[in-house]
This record gives sequence, structure tokens and C-alpha cells, in this order.
Amino acid sequence: MSIWYSIATHIASTHVIHIATLLKEDYMRTVLLVCLVLLVALPLTAQVNIKYEKYKLKNGLTVILHEDHSVPIVGVNIWYYVGSGREEKRKSGFAHLFEHMMFQGSENISKEDQIKSIEDVGGNFNGSTNTDRTNYWEIVPSNYVETALWLESDRMGFLLEGLTLDKLDNQRDVVKNERRQNYENQPYGLASKLISENMYPPHHPYHWLTIGTQEDLTAASVQDVKNFFTRYYGPSNAGLSIAGNFKTSEMKKLVEKWFDDIPAGRPVERLKPIPFEFSGVKELVMEDRVQLPRLYLSWHSSPSFSKDDAALQLLANILGQGKSSRLYRSLVYEKQIAQDVVSFQGSREIAGTFSIVATAKPGFTLTDLKKAIDEEVAKIKSALVRSRELERVKNGYKSSAIYRIQNVGGFGGKSDLLNSYEYYTGDPGFLAKDLDRFMKVSAQDIQRVAQTYLDMNAMVVLSVVPQGKTELKATF
Repeated sequence: MSIWYSIATHIASTHVIHIATLLKEDYMRTVLLVCLVLLVALPLTAQVNIKYEKYKLKNGLTVILHEDHSVPIVGVNIWYYVGSGREEKRKSGFAHLFEHMMFQGSENISKEDQIKSIEDVGGNFNGSTNTDRTNYWEIVPSNYVETALWLESDRMGFLLEGLTLDKLDNQRDVVKNERRQNYENQPYGLASKLISENMYPPHHPYHWLTIGTQEDLTAASVQDVKNFFTRYYGPSNAGLSIAGNFKTSEMKKLVEKWFDDIPAGRPVERLKPIPFEFSGVKELVMEDRVQLPRLYLSWHSSPSFSKDDAALQLLANILGQGKSSRLYRSLVYEKQIAQDVVSFQGSREIAGTFSIVATAKPGFTLTDLKKAIDEEVAKIKSALVRSRELERVKNGYKSSAIYRIQNVGGFGGKSDLLNSYEYYTGDPGFLAKDLDRFMKVSAQDIQRVAQTYLDMNAMVVLSVVPQGKTELKATF
């Protein structure tokens, strides 16, 4: 990979872009061929076995170390077990706000030097927040891994003293602007807000968006934010995963040096499912500044790593992932009534949502789309999927997993994957077992989860239509 990057950079600098394109195509064909050979030649467990060592520091920080000497880089990945699911009503958006605040420096280092210390050594960094966790990561050359560890320990142990009203106001405005850009001023952008509010009751933490509301962000005080940090961002509520070119014995010393003396913080219990009743069809209509109407169908489904989670994900792939999926073939190719269509299983810690989203072609209504979708859902409920069809989506899932672990860091790389499995299952090396549960899904399982969860009498139906054109909404 590093050799290709050097070649591509040199060619681009001489403006012979077409040669670079040919080389890239050649390279990608080679990579795909190698992956295919590996898939055929090796047992599944051998392909996805990630050797690691897991232990805890005295302050409760979970540490996972994985050596990979294939390239001279290291991925540092930290999960704080706090997302928007830990927030309270009228205090939404705090976890995502902290994702931003963590890049604003501390009492020991300025924001500018925090960023510069990674970029100057050719490294990369980022963070993300969802309902269940907040994640920060760095990818650095091996000889600069201590810099990344120091930065993460500094965030964990010394952020509060550097947290000022000016910093809060600055990042509050950044997040508000992000909300305007990605939701309020984005075509179809507020659909997810409407769906969440109608899928979950007001007391449920999945009722609001991870980004929070403008009102809650405005009302947040410095003390509110500090209290949230103190409660959730300690070592005992975090996992540190490091993958790459290092010796485990040496890395242990560095981890102890930078993290062992940080106070543990109060213990945080895992989230528990919140029972609530949901029945009937909730029909919603939203007028928006859009050209084409879009239909959203959402059902309550299964949480992450629960009994039906794998079957639901494969069902989503069969129905609406890719151009060979059933819904795409029917609505886009055959009937030609949709511009696009997709389905997905959104598995989270204490709940799940199964969704189908389709955009109508000009001249068609969302009623046309709803009828065609109903037909395809009825088919998958009434007849077993073909073995070839099921095998296709299983192979796609397997190859995707193998592709992800080619990287040591970043979103979805090995360090992130180890942290994810540790949090959700308690086993960082769960990948082989995870793939096994997908491979064991049968055609009967697909039919059963479709019949169980895709209840046409218990769902949220949202029609997003151009302003003044409510006649395009889905009707029953």
C-alpha cells in the first residue's frame, strides 16, 4: 500500500494522471484477486483471527494490544462508553459536543499544538459520536506513538481545567452550524429527527438526535458540560485499543506511564432496555425544499448482537443493498418508479430499527412506491429466499469484514474493531464468532425475521414531499 502511495504521488506531481489511473486499476484488480485467493485458500477463522492481549490498569481502563508489523504505523483508538443514549431530556447533544471540545486543547496544550503534534509527523486523527459511544483515534508512524498516547491521556485527565466559556461558546456555535448544514438546511435532513421522535417516547434516549437540539445546546452551561465530562469520561468507562508496529512489552510501559495515574472516576452501569408500547401505523408528512418525494418506512427491530440482529442485517441486504437487491431490481429497473431505494438494519445497544427508504421518479407518487415495497416485503415473508441469493449477501458481508481488518487504525480498522467487540460482547476477538453467526443464518431465519419484525400494522411511515405538494404523500 505504501509503495503504491509513493508511485501515485510521484505520477500525480508530473501531471500524468491517466497513467496513475491505469496503475490504480491494476493495483485494485491485484488486491481483489489476492483477497479472493485468501477467501478460498484459508479457513474462515484463520482469515479473521486477530491476536491480542487484553488487561486493565488499576484505574479500570481496559487496554487491548495487537501487534501488526506489516507497515511501520500504529493505530491508537479510544472508546468512551458514552453517547447520546446517556443524555437526559433537555440536555441533548452533550456527547457530540464533547467530541468537538476534546479537540480544543487542555491546560497543558493549546488546540493548535494538539493538532500540529499529529499532523507534523504525517499522522491522522478524528473522532465520532453515536447513541452508544464516543470514539477518538490517531494513526501515526510507529516512532511517534507516544505522542498520540500523551494526547489521549491529556484529554482524559486534564481537559476540564482548560474548559472555558469561550471554548464552549465557540464549539457550541460550530455544532449549531453543523446541525443547520446537515439537518435543517439539508434536503430531507429532518427526516431522521421526525422518525426518532415517533419511534421512541420522549423519555427514551433514542428519542432525540445525537447532535441534540438548538435549544439544549444554547442552554448548556460550563458547569453542565463539566458535570457530564466528570461523570462519563474517566478511565473506568473507557477502552484503549492499540494496533500496529510495536512490541507489546514496550507498549505496556508507555500505556502505564501515560494513563495509570489518572483517577478512575465513578463506575458507570451499562444501559438497560427501556420498555415502552408501540402499536399502529404512524403516518407523517413533511413538506421540504426538495424536488422529488421520498418515502421512509421504519420498524422496531433488534439491538446489537441480539438473537435476530444478524438475520435482520442480511434481510436488509437482500431487500435493498446494492443494484442486485430485490427492491432495487423491482422499483428502479423493472417498474422504473424510483430513483433509488435502500434498506438497512440499524442495530444499537438497547434497541434497533429496520428501515426502507425510496425516492420517487418524476411522475410517480409515494403511494406507488409504498405499494411496490409492500409487494416485495410480502414475497420475502411468503417464500424462502434462494440459496444463491443468501450466499451472495453472506459473501459480501464476509469480504467486507476481511477488507476492514487490512487497516490497523481509523474508522473500522483493527483497533476500532477490537474496541467495538470489547464493548458490545466483552470479547475483543469476537470477529470470527461474529462472522460465524452470519454464516449460520438460514433461509428460514430470513423469512422468520421478516414475518416477525416487518409488521405493516406497526410502523412509522414518513412522506417527505415538495412544498405545496402533499398529494404526493403515501396513502393506504
